[in-house]
Amino acid sequence: MNHSALCWQAGALAAREEALADEAPVALVYNGVSHAVMLASPGDLEDFAIGFTLTEGIAAWHEIVDVAIVPVAAGVEARVTLIESRFQALQARRRQLAGRTGCGLCGIEHLEQALPAIAPIASDFRTTPDAVLAGMARLAAAQPLNQATGAVHAAAWLAGDTLTVREDVGRHNALDKLVGALAAARAPRDGVLLMTSRASSEIVHKAASAGLPIVAAISAPTRLAVSLAEQAGIALIGFARGERLTVYSHPQRLGLVATPGATTSAISR
Repeated sequence: MNHSALCWQAGALAAREEALADEAPVALVYNGVSHAVMLASPGDLEDFAIGFTLTEGIAAWHEIVDVAIVPVAAGVEARVTLIESRFQALQARRRQLAGRTGCGLCGIEHLEQALPAIAPIASDFRTTPDAVLAGMARLAAAQPLNQATGAVHAAAWLAGDTLTVREDVGRHNALDKLVGALAAARAPRDGVLLMTSRASSEIVHKAASAGLPIVAAISAPTRLAVSLAEQAGIALIGFARGERLTVYSHPQRLGLVATPGATTSAISR
């Protein structure tokens, strides 16, 4: 959507039309019961509903019966139908979520819920630093919404020469959309997750829940993200841009070994 704006540059003022990114409240509704409300870009919402369901541990793929995206007066409802046994299990532990911010969790009742258990992923996939950087270089051209607005993140799946991209105002939402798309396509988990953001602990946790073996972010990871990646067997990469990247965990997935006598566990290339 375009909006009239004033641009000041080099002492000159000019009127121009600027494209703005849309965001809307999206309610995740399971078997008629609202579970969470997220602010998201209103595109690829079926992928978003599926990915959120999977990465939040609400249900497995085979337990999802149907997804319907329904515009309502206040926003959008993503109506997910689960098999009855899974819905009853969800109700037993149900808590009302107000959604996530970029740096915290809302609606968590106990500290243990903030850091749920993370299991090692079952994958022996490996790649090279050059392949990761080449994929990241391709990503900018595969983000039409960001090219138009400059206001959204992208999550991309690099599998061979194929790059699958989902965009959203929220990096977590973009990743959920991507996971949903991969699940719907029955895509194998032999590839690299590319993120146009920092690598937060939640990004790593969602990647682990989806079985993604390598996570590469354009910016830095957090200490907790590195710890979770080490536990999960994920190669976590930061600062993947240009001709450089830094590997913080499981460098063997990129065919790298630490330099003897190095003072840090990170490996830069």
